[in-house]
Amino acid sequence: MKNSNLKVYEYSGCSTCRKALGFLKKQGIAYESFPIRETPPSIAELKKAKQIIGDIRKLFNVSGKDYREGNWKEKLTKISEEEALKALSKNGNLIKRPFVISDKTVLVGFKEEEWKNI
Repeated sequence: MKNSNLKVYEYSGCSTCRKALGFLKKQGIAYESFPIRETPPSIAELKKAKQIIGDIRKLFNVSGKDYREGNWKEKLTKISEEEALKALSKNGNLIKRPFVISDKTVLVGFKEEEWKNI
């Protein structure tokens, strides 16, 4: 993970994001930070994440207000993957954060042990 291509989509009000950024700084890993609400990942980045993670539902912030109020649990059973990717690319609040992507990997959420392994 030690490359300058590391992009971290995060929300400053998110304690998990702050922990993740602290972890990266402590490890001396260079990254570029993007506010996920204002600048969500692109459809191409989300497609890459889905390929690596396997299940598009794992990209969704299921505990978020936008997810609950938008009834996304039910919507995801009825819409195409393309429609789900488009929704994620337009609303960063729907994405589980932090969302980290580089040439080599994708990480969604922060689990320190998982991040150490990568």
